[in-house]
Amino acid sequence: MEIKPHHDGSELYVSNSAPKIGESITLKLRVPKIFHIHSAYIRIMQDGEPTTYPMKLSIKKRYETWWQVKVEIKNVKTNYRFLLAGKDSLHWLNAEGLFDRDIADHGDFKIVATTPTPKWLHSAIFYQIFPDRFAKSDLQREIPDWAIPRKWSDQPALKQREVSQEFYGGDFVGVREKLSHLKKLGVSGIYFTPFFASKSNHRYDASSFDEVDPLLGGNEALIELRKSAESNGIRVMGDLTTNHCGLGHPWIQEALSDPKSRKRSFFYWSEKSKWGYVGWWDVPSLPKLNYSSPELRREMWESDQSIVRKWLREPLGMCGWRIDVGNMTGRYYGENHNRDVATGIRKAMEEVNPDAWLVAENADFYAEDLDGLGWHGTMNYSGFTRPIWYWINSKGKDLVDSFGGSTALPRVSGEKMVETMREFAAGIPWRSLVASMILLGSHDRARFQTVVGKDIAKNLSGVTMLLTYPGVPSIYAGDEIGVEGRWGENGRRTIDWENKNNWNGELLEGYKELIKIRNSSHALRFGGLRWVAIEDDYIAYLRESKRESVLVFVSRKGVNAKLDLSKYGYTVKKRLFGSPQKGRMVKVRSKKATSGIWVLK
Repeated sequence: MEIKPHHDGSELYVSNSAPKIGESITLKLRVPKIFHIHSAYIRIMQDGEPTTYPMKLSIKKRYETWWQVKVEIKNVKTNYRFLLAGKDSLHWLNAEGLFDRDIADHGDFKIVATTPTPKWLHSAIFYQIFPDRFAKSDLQREIPDWAIPRKWSDQPALKQREVSQEFYGGDFVGVREKLSHLKKLGVSGIYFTPFFASKSNHRYDASSFDEVDPLLGGNEALIELRKSAESNGIRVMGDLTTNHCGLGHPWIQEALSDPKSRKRSFFYWSEKSKWGYVGWWDVPSLPKLNYSSPELRREMWESDQSIVRKWLREPLGMCGWRIDVGNMTGRYYGENHNRDVATGIRKAMEEVNPDAWLVAENADFYAEDLDGLGWHGTMNYSGFTRPIWYWINSKGKDLVDSFGGSTALPRVSGEKMVETMREFAAGIPWRSLVASMILLGSHDRARFQTVVGKDIAKNLSGVTMLLTYPGVPSIYAGDEIGVEGRWGENGRRTIDWENKNNWNGELLEGYKELIKIRNSSHALRFGGLRWVAIEDDYIAYLRESKRESVLVFVSRKGVNAKLDLSKYGYTVKKRLFGSPQKGRMVKVRSKKATSGIWVLK
């Protein structure tokens, strides 16, 4: 693979990724010696006009040169790219890559002059728990009318009408009793899918935003769990459905019973609807919220006692919010209040806790929603999960694309996977990329163990990418022990705590080792991203920070690969994961999928 000039939003290249308007920042450019240029320029948008400034040659090395320029940030959102001039050539470099032609602005690098994302996210690894299925205590409770009781050892039903009513009885006391597992695994955060009172096992149909479901143990159980988790170095984050509530919520019940109620403004109403109100995706149990209502905004985030603020404060103490269907929140036909919702919630959270994380489900990827002014980041399905699935899956007749398609998962080359990942990253600021949740699966998708056809070597290749790619790794509870499932509901299986012989020990140890590497590596937590090999069956990239440089190699099948590090000026210093290597030539030979991580010098 040809070595090319490089810039990204990491600390090596950008002196401040969250400047104030009027502040000057330094931007740096790395150019390999084999790419001959005599001058470099930055083209930056200032007050809506493209302005060009010459860059200064600041460092000369044997293998590369460094160029830099100091520019003033004049606007909240600033796009920029670089112009490289050779003897007989001109090239543009933007976030999409290197071009020898004129290019459009949408792929430019991006700086956002607003409050920074929480610093702790760089070192965070989250563990996603679907509360009904993780662990069950001896807590006695009365089974509600909507529930279909299941034994802990039962697999989820395959009938759609039953999947939301199956009740296994997992609770917060059970989670607290299993915190030792999370501590040994090495994670530093728990993301709970909704814990509010509701009439389903998934709890996305909240009957109240004011209390934890009594079936989980109520508010006190969450408070005790959160305190225990924090004493073990683990934060706790909640899940909020800003797009809709449940039919059992007092808001919609009051609106239905009293045509003059002010709560009617909280919802959309339509003569076409069988129920009068608009249900999200025409589902009657999920009335869609209408943010043209000032009172709804006050209830959700504006007032001092609002839902968003309340749960971040003591004694509840959530470390942030994951926003359900953030891409659809506030959008309905000709209305679009999405930006108001995102920026309003962000402002409210910063007023209560400036370190709180705001991450949205943005599965269909509206790039403008991730411009850094609203959500800190997204659940990165489009730029991480999906391309990896398409590259590494073991095709099975029962495995379908659970990203909105109804066909079997496609198989793509390493080049197509990387193109998709690059395209996603180029559409948003770097700070939005690294504040996004990266994941191999979730409660809404098939299990990764099923995606790879129970091939542990392939699974560990995916896990290697999960723990080495820019972003906040998120592990779906049970993935670390090989839990299976062909789609979302089918994958919402319980953890077998009674018989750990059913766990995949090799996979679990691989997770632990890779998490330990992530937690100890400065480059993996703070570094940029340079692709150095992109082939059909394997890829490799560099993660480079001010303190450390790391090489990551991942294959989906057996390979015989050679990577020449001499053109980058590197040699292997030590092995972190995978086969031992030394010198400037990394040689990877394997009869099955494999991965490796090495510290360079």
